Amino acid sequence: MKSQHQVVLSLGSNQGNRSENIDNCIALIHQNIGTVIKVSKLYESPAWGFDSDAFYNCALMLHTASSAHKVLTQVLKIEKILGRVRSNIFGYQSRVIDIDIIAFDEEIINSDKLQVPHPLMQDRNFVLLPVDDLNLDWKHPILKKTILELVQLSKDTSICNVIQDLESPLQRIALEQFNYVAFEGNIGAGKTTLATKIAEDFNAKTVLERFADNPFLPKFYKDQNRYAFPLEMSFLADRYQQLSDDLAQFDLFKDFIVADYHIFKSLIFAKITLADDEYRLYRNLFDIIYKEMPKPDLYVYLYQNSERLLQNIKRRGRSYEQEIPADYLDKINSGYLDYIKSQTELNVLIIDVSNRDFVKNQEDYLYILNEIEKKISR
Repeated sequence: MKSQHQVVLSLGSNQGNRSENIDNCIALIHQNIGTVIKVSKLYESPAWGFDSDAFYNCALMLHTASSAHKVLTQVLKIEKILGRVRSNIFGYQSRVIDIDIIAFDEEIINSDKLQVPHPLMQDRNFVLLPVDDLNLDWKHPILKKTILELVQLSKDTSICNVIQDLESPLQRIALEQFNYVAFEGNIGAGKTTLATKIAEDFNAKTVLERFADNPFLPKFYKDQNRYAFPLEMSFLADRYQQLSDDLAQFDLFKDFIVADYHIFKSLIFAKITLADDEYRLYRNLFDIIYKEMPKPDLYVYLYQNSERLLQNIKRRGRSYEQEIPADYLDKINSGYLDYIKSQTELNVLIIDVSNRDFVKNQEDYLYILNEIEKKISR
């Protein structure tokens, strides 16, 4: 199940520097509304419904966690930033920029402010042709037609000429050059959320830890001394089995895989929770397993201070985590950082996300992508 909505927008401009208006609009959407995943070619088409200068048009698909009406509010703000002034004159008019919400997943929305799918999309070549460029797995929820079928059925005879290709903002981030990326972090750092989001945005396959299935975890937080060893052993066995099974399904030379953990975390936690004699026994078994496991091409550690981690843990509301002390989180952070220092052959990127919310704030998410981009280009 996807964690984000798939939104299709249609952009148009017939005033001023049309190409620059479109480019600026795409950039503002990417920075403020959601991650722009795909962008169509740029088309020139005649004004539709009134006599005026020709329009430049394109379409894009983005991912966002926002609601459809929140997207509409953000779209109107961007139009205003780019200089669009809406008048009370009835009918179509020339404009610096026009942004229409064409589709929001496969939802049907019919409110006073928003109709989705756009009620006229099937009659407009300047919408259909750019959207067709996006190659979406989408069907009109009312008409039950794909975009290609709507293009073929369109009665619009206006000519739309391709002007040029447009670049998607994600094209600059060659994350797919790494076949296997692991995101790590302390309890509550958001590694699963981020791994899932990046996998959706970059069309990657995921390996996500099955932490909720471990029967020893609630018992461990109540009595650490008694349940530490069975907890760590069961985690190790489960991680080994999951990684072996899941990675075996993929081609590590062709597929792009995103994981929300690396098996070495087992040793980090075991060192903190186990008594010395238990840890020595555990380490012997771990070393045998670790040799067999594929290593990630990029290891991203999300650092958060313990105060922020405790806030996140409280917010997500898992009852068995609510009594975790700050000093335990401090030890985990130290364990990870000590491990990272010792790994001379691992391609490591540490990102401090203590003051960032990459779920609610698109700019914070883009900050993480930019840090990865800088790592790639070094």
